[in-house]
Amino acid sequence: MARNVADHLLRRLREWDVEHVFSYAGDGINGLVAAWARAGDEAPRFVQSRHEELAAFEAVGYAKLSGKVGVCAATSGPGAIHLLNGLYDAKLDHVPVVAIVGQTNRSAMGGSMQQEVDLHSLYKDVAADYVQTAMVPEQLPNLIDRAMRVALSRRTVTAIIIPADLQEADYSPPTHAFKMIPSSLGLSTGRPVPQEADLRRAADVLNAGSKVAIMVGQGARGAADEVAEVADVLGAGVSKALLGKDVLPDDLPYVTGSNGLLGTRPSYELMRDCDTLLMIGSSFPYSQFLPEYDQARAVQIDIDPTMIGLRYPFEVNLQGDAAGTLRALLPMLDRKTDRSWRETVESNVARWWDVLARRAEVTADPINPERVFHDLSPLLPDDAVLTSDSGSAANWYARHLRIRRGMRATLSGTLATMGPGLPYATGAKFAHPDRPVFALVGDGAMQMNGINELITIAKYYREWSDPRVIVGVLNNRDLNQVTWELRAMAGSPDVPFAQHIPDFPYAGFAESIGLAGIKVTEPDQIGSAWQRAIAADRPCVVEFVTDAAVPPIPPHASLDQMESTAEALLRGDPEAWDVLKTGVKSKLQEFLPGR
Repeated sequence: MARNVADHLLRRLREWDVEHVFSYAGDGINGLVAAWARAGDEAPRFVQSRHEELAAFEAVGYAKLSGKVGVCAATSGPGAIHLLNGLYDAKLDHVPVVAIVGQTNRSAMGGSMQQEVDLHSLYKDVAADYVQTAMVPEQLPNLIDRAMRVALSRRTVTAIIIPADLQEADYSPPTHAFKMIPSSLGLSTGRPVPQEADLRRAADVLNAGSKVAIMVGQGARGAADEVAEVADVLGAGVSKALLGKDVLPDDLPYVTGSNGLLGTRPSYELMRDCDTLLMIGSSFPYSQFLPEYDQARAVQIDIDPTMIGLRYPFEVNLQGDAAGTLRALLPMLDRKTDRSWRETVESNVARWWDVLARRAEVTADPINPERVFHDLSPLLPDDAVLTSDSGSAANWYARHLRIRRGMRATLSGTLATMGPGLPYATGAKFAHPDRPVFALVGDGAMQMNGINELITIAKYYREWSDPRVIVGVLNNRDLNQVTWELRAMAGSPDVPFAQHIPDFPYAGFAESIGLAGIKVTEPDQIGSAWQRAIAADRPCVVEFVTDAAVPPIPPHASLDQMESTAEALLRGDPEAWDVLKTGVKSKLQEFLPGR
């Protein structure tokens, strides 16, 4: 029998096969910390972050890259507040995360006690599906079990609030009595498949099309073989949402890469020219990068009925597991004998890779960030795990890195928050300690919280069977993505007081805490620097001094965007000449014949 409530909580998490809890200590969870001390080497392990927001991001990265529930814990008041950004990241990307948070003593609740926050009000949105406060020991099994089941089954965030005094109270299980709630462990997940009549309607739409486009998101991750077979039968091209980057490998000639503002030209062309759209496992939010509303007939497959029909006037909406639904649909599909559409798609893809290669070779001052990613791509190990951060780095991550089968990759999709690139990498290493992890981030994200996360990585890397975490930092002293958005969307010139950030010795800091550090200032050093980092016996920060004037050109820059950018430059943008020079050279690569 567990000694107290905190002991029981850890034991129950252990019974749910929770191996790690990402946390930062505070007096609101002193009882839990004491229970961890008593538990010794027994799971779940307390993984110490540098900040509660980082703990939440670590849990999200762990959940995204392990397929298991991520668990984080924080003290009452400020600790619970700090978790929120990471928890919203999980909620919006449909990732199962359970938050365990402390609260003031039950006797003080409602009395404006120090660090007392109305946590139910605070968490009622981010953990809308399940947030509960434990008031007596007998509640614990049911609260923990339901929090785990709801998080896993609905792929969302849940929260359990445990007052500090209750953590240290003697544990007693619920009895066989009125208004006692028993509980049990485990969850058997189902794989829903639509009815045959609905599948037939979808097949009729897909069979009628002559130019079929498929778009996949993270919900198709377990259906790669089925997606490839459907694409082959229909002669379709396949585009990927950012969260679906690792669903299909980029060495398939009909995979057009990422779609959207950070996407590729062939993905834009696929959506622009298709007459039929099949969307699988994605809530892709940018409808302007989908076909015109009267252009294509469309079918959607998604396991979540609340996310169906949101982005496009779909003719048939199928609720179901991606793999199971596609397997049931395949016998109803007619193989298209005219392969001219597929040939066009493949030609566009081949040309795009040539364009990217030429863009990477465009000279910059001192380093073109596109070349940083382009040179990394062929060097990536087959079992690499990739994370990226929000910002201009996400453009090059989305376009230049060619995913091969077996790789994993993720970033903050729907929330697109800054800061998760490094803590995602930490979560990835606890999920896959035997695989090399690459975190590709900008200097803005590093200064926001990445520097602190390096301390956590330095604390734990010796425990990982493969100690490698390769951190690529784009040091351009600019909040570059927003700078370009200001130019393109607001017609505003560069705003130094808001956009320029201090220089910082990222590689030098890594070395100061026992990690490896490499600073790269010349283009011809890029490949060898990546190779040294991959061969290192410890985590390594590779700092690339890059040119902020290299534009993250959208796959199809609109006239309005080009006019706004030109207007911003004419208003006295201090980088005007460099921007024009580099932008013209980059864009020109799309129109040059061959290499």
